[in-house]
Amino acid sequence: MASSQSDLSDPPGNPQPGDLIEIFRPAYQHWALYLGDGYIINLSPIDEGQAAAMSSVKSVFSRKAVVRMQLLKEVVGEDSYRVNNKYDDNHTPLPVSDIIQRAQHLIGQEVSYDLLGSNCEHFVTLLRYGEGVSEQATRAIGAISLVTAAASAFSVLGLINTRSRNRPF
Repeated sequence: MASSQSDLSDPPGNPQPGDLIEIFRPAYQHWALYLGDGYIINLSPIDEGQAAAMSSVKSVFSRKAVVRMQLLKEVVGEDSYRVNNKYDDNHTPLPVSDIIQRAQHLIGQEVSYDLLGSNCEHFVTLLRYGEGVSEQATRAIGAISLVTAAASAFSVLGLINTRSRNRPF
């Protein structure tokens, strides 16, 4: 993490060590944790190089990921990002030194990845708060539940409609 170049140590948005970074990809948000000096820690697919992992939707469907320390500007690429510690009102952040120490201990490790239960947002919130939280996953689970309920309702309605048409009287 040692770098004295001003363009690396002072990224836009002025993130502080331990901050959550939300990166806006074309179809989803990727999450990282700011370490300092322009570096972040994040999850990326095992089987992709850095450039491919930056923008690939394939990363969302992977079952395994690797914890990487990378330059924020390289991970963001042409996308935009913001500091987003949105859970601070409901969860108390751990001391910054603990967050950074926990993060550094995980660099290079392979971890399980699950879009709904253990994604990049869960990973960074676990580091910051000691609890994995993902509003993105909660919304996705809600949408899946709604679609499932609607499909069930249409199936039942179709069954009722079919039975009423097959009656001889």
